[in-house]
Amino acid sequence: MSTFYEEVLSILREDSRFFSTDGVLLKNTLYEAAMQMDPQLIRLLYSHEVTRKRFFVRVEAGNGLEAMSVFDNVGFGWMVNNREFFPDSYTRYKNRIGLTNRTTGDFLSNTNDVELVFPYKDCILEGGQTKEEEKRQEIFYNATLAPDEVDRLLAPKVFTNTIRVCGDHTAPVDTIGEEDNLLIKGNNLLTLASIKKHYEKKVRMAYWDVPYNTGADSFGYNDRFTKSTWLVFIKNRVEQLLPMLRKDGVLLIHCSFHQYAHVKVLLDELVGNYIMTFHVLARHPERTLTSDKEFNDVVEYVLVYAKDPSFKMPKKREEKHIEDYQWMVKEETKGHSITINGTKARYFLPDEYELIKTTPSKENFKIMTIRGSIKEKVSSGRFYVKHLAPLEGKYPPKTLFKVDGIGDDMYDYRYFYLTPHGKKNGAYLQGMPLSSSVTEKPYANFIDCIQDYNTVNTQGTVEFRNGKKPEELLAFFMNIFTDEGDLVLDAFAGSGTTAAVALKLGRRFILCEQMDYVWNVTASRIRDVIEGREPELLKEYDYAGGGSFIYTELMQSNERFVDAIRTAKKGDLPGIWEEMLATGFISCKVNPAGIRPESKEFQALSVSEQKRILMDLLDLNQLYVNYCDMEDESFGVSLEDRERNRNFYK
Repeated sequence: MSTFYEEVLSILREDSRFFSTDGVLLKNTLYEAAMQMDPQLIRLLYSHEVTRKRFFVRVEAGNGLEAMSVFDNVGFGWMVNNREFFPDSYTRYKNRIGLTNRTTGDFLSNTNDVELVFPYKDCILEGGQTKEEEKRQEIFYNATLAPDEVDRLLAPKVFTNTIRVCGDHTAPVDTIGEEDNLLIKGNNLLTLASIKKHYEKKVRMAYWDVPYNTGADSFGYNDRFTKSTWLVFIKNRVEQLLPMLRKDGVLLIHCSFHQYAHVKVLLDELVGNYIMTFHVLARHPERTLTSDKEFNDVVEYVLVYAKDPSFKMPKKREEKHIEDYQWMVKEETKGHSITINGTKARYFLPDEYELIKTTPSKENFKIMTIRGSIKEKVSSGRFYVKHLAPLEGKYPPKTLFKVDGIGDDMYDYRYFYLTPHGKKNGAYLQGMPLSSSVTEKPYANFIDCIQDYNTVNTQGTVEFRNGKKPEELLAFFMNIFTDEGDLVLDAFAGSGTTAAVALKLGRRFILCEQMDYVWNVTASRIRDVIEGREPELLKEYDYAGGGSFIYTELMQSNERFVDAIRTAKKGDLPGIWEEMLATGFISCKVNPAGIRPESKEFQALSVSEQKRILMDLLDLNQLYVNYCDMEDESFGVSLEDRERNRNFYK
């Protein structure tokens, strides 16, 4: 480590904003502060000679003006993003592979832009769709906020309209407890940012069925991003999630082929600990609803990432069945003594013993053919390959060897026999192991869900065309990555399948959903599960109803104007603009005096263009009421909401 590197770190430690609680330098925070010309950072760097000389340029001014020092934030940014944290290191010039924004050339993993996404027009899900061709072409509006535009955006928000839902019954809530299930209505980025501290290191599994970014979609999610915008959208939300994951926590991203390769590269940079990808067969290869596609898209992808680099993929545990142990050995003679690798053994020629198939019993043996991975990964297989395989040709085929001191079953020996005539592999005879009653096997990276997807629209009590995932698939993942009582987080709640499965498997859940259908679709399905109106689904888990969840919303500020704009008719927009001027937060980049909705120029625009203009005028930092503004009477936060939020944020 260079002396300069150490000196800079020592100076930066005077500002606690740039270090985590365990002393790790927060490079992104430091880089963003430099790019925004943070006064506190500039003063700190200028106050020390070593950084003043390196990062400040002396400008001699004439004509009576005083000389000045100018902060070289670009040079400082080079140092921060450099792997060696040293500006003269050769690594500064090394090539780097990664995803970049086509327009700016910046690496997406380094960008500090924030993607907000919300509906531009009415996107309430219509429950009456019955035919695929009745797809609605929803229009969405997303906004990219550069770092210098992000001020109070990710500050914790006020929760309101908070109730406990016990099936068909609701009750007031004083506080949100650690054991409560939670359904939150609001932008999922801002929701995640708000709950991040409260649920730090408490989420065991996050399952996100993200927008597929196909360019078309038949339900409520934004599905029309450019690649870089969509990837930044995912990046923003994953960054908010990571502090909430437990050390043994995992993130599952469910996507289609459209963005699979790109999101994997992004997550490799962002999270790093790639575990595997499940290939989910969702549609029959021979069945297609339309012939105008380039190919029949039948596979979906679920990428699995772990927070801890030491995380190991769980194994499939299968009970060992006594039915497998149905062979016994009848020794016709005493055999012949032999020493193999210093170990005592006896061998029996083929006519000196008999293998007898009999009634399964724990005293019997199971025949294990020595082939494939058994040759390398099983101790008995390795023993055979190294010490017995060379004896083939010296002894007759199927000669039996009884080797002392091998195995973990009830016997103190293990039988092996050489490759029989006409066969390719030898074998050994294994008794029922004493160390465990289960066998652990790796999960396959392929899941056949055709039947589950064929019947998914009949699952649950709500209609959610083309967006619902099978309960069987969610149960499969929860059984692998979680235990009873663990917390599961879904930031794209949709029809509420994650919550339904969590209840039936005894897990806890947090769901985020910004769409207007959240109460009539998402919450409705969860209520029906609690009331036991879905007994036919996942019935093998013996869940007959019960439990509760807390429903709450982020308290709207400018978001109420978003709702008003997207549902407005053309004649309503001037009135909405007047109300925005009077009570809303207008973007500092706009001069309100220059906007006249009653003018001919404005009226000549299409309704969608008029709506987009009004959307652009809103200060997006003020979509919801910040917790720090809760005491401001102008926001109208009730005394009950204030107390409830104080309890939550502590």
